[in-house]
Amino acid sequence: MTKRKENFVITDRTDKVDRNYVLNALNQTYWAENRTKHINDTAIDNSICLSLFDGENQIGFTRIVTDYATFAWIADVFIDPKYRGQGLGKWLVENTVNHEKIKDIGLKLLKTKDAHGLYKQYGFYDDGCMALRKE
Repeated sequence: MTKRKENFVITDRTDKVDRNYVLNALNQTYWAENRTKHINDTAIDNSICLSLFDGENQIGFTRIVTDYATFAWIADVFIDPKYRGQGLGKWLVENTVNHEKIKDIGLKLLKTKDAHGLYKQYGFYDDGCMALRKE
């Protein structure tokens, strides 16, 4: 999957992930500040990953853990601070929840401390853990 918007590109090609950039960015977050390279590489290798690029530079990322049938856990969503406020986070989340491999899954989950408003725009609700359940 590849999506384009102006100079920005989202791809789910795992071979395109700038693993050093992603690890360094995640180490700046409250949820992955102590994540090691080995753990991060293992997580990437076993997930659907969406990478957001400005030209050749990675500026965002998200990861989907799923059984491809009943649930999908959305994790590690971030946008480089220099690119925030441009709607790129919304674009990344929209492409994540609508990814072809999980778009029809009934239960999508994520956890956040500080981005409830963003995820509520995509149908998630806060029940201790943000969840999007299709009936």
